[in-house]
Amino acid sequence: MTRLNVVREGQGPIVVLSHALGCNLHMWDGVAALLARAHTVIRYDHRNHGGSEQVAGPLTMDMLAADAAALIEREAGAEPVHFVGLSMGGMTAQALALHRPELLRDVVIANSASHYPDQAPWTARAARVQAEGVGAVAPGAVERWLTPAFAATPEGAAAAAKLHAMLVATDAASYIASVNGVAAIDFRESNRRLKVPTLVIGGTQDLATPMAMSEQMVAAIPGATLATIDAAHLSAVELPERFVELLVNFWRSQ
Repeated sequence: MTRLNVVREGQGPIVVLSHALGCNLHMWDGVAALLARAHTVIRYDHRNHGGSEQVAGPLTMDMLAADAAALIEREAGAEPVHFVGLSMGGMTAQALALHRPELLRDVVIANSASHYPDQAPWTARAARVQAEGVGAVAPGAVERWLTPAFAATPEGAAAAAKLHAMLVATDAASYIASVNGVAAIDFRESNRRLKVPTLVIGGTQDLATPMAMSEQMVAAIPGATLATIDAAHLSAVELPERFVELLVNFWRSQ
């Protein structure tokens, strides 16, 4: 079993938060603080990220889903959870909903994708990290993660610095394995078989996973709902209050 770094806080229905590529559980600080007022919030570092175990070799979303399933079984017991994943976390959510639906009350897939038709940008990113290290791609990544307007504020500048530190702390080989795992996703057909209530959140200013990718997932997943948020890729960092509002409204509608 992969050793995962986990933080648990609050009391109430259990929510599991799954972060983006190159981040760690602190990506969720703003959202977790709000949710913990009425929920048990469990957030964790993916394998090869933050304080979790570094696992050599290839990485797939099925592996991340298996990690998440083991975490839920250990932390939640027999209680199904709300699972919220952003970007790579949203890909984990798609795999988890396919393989272990009994663990889930519902899933939220935020700022994510089910397939990348063009592999070239991912191949180029992995090659650059191999040659120059994660620091070479960090400024561009953080620029895509937040809107320019938010990044120009004191709060946004602090968030950008924190995210940059998370990314450059990621081991290069582990990051490359994660990039390759993300690039290889293809949930287009399997999403049609999902039976877990699903909310898809798309960022109207998200250049990394544009709204069309969210719309594609909603069209495939039976009964899925689409919500929009006026933010870039890491919407949960930029607009935590609005993000939580979307979550709570979805949960109340179930």
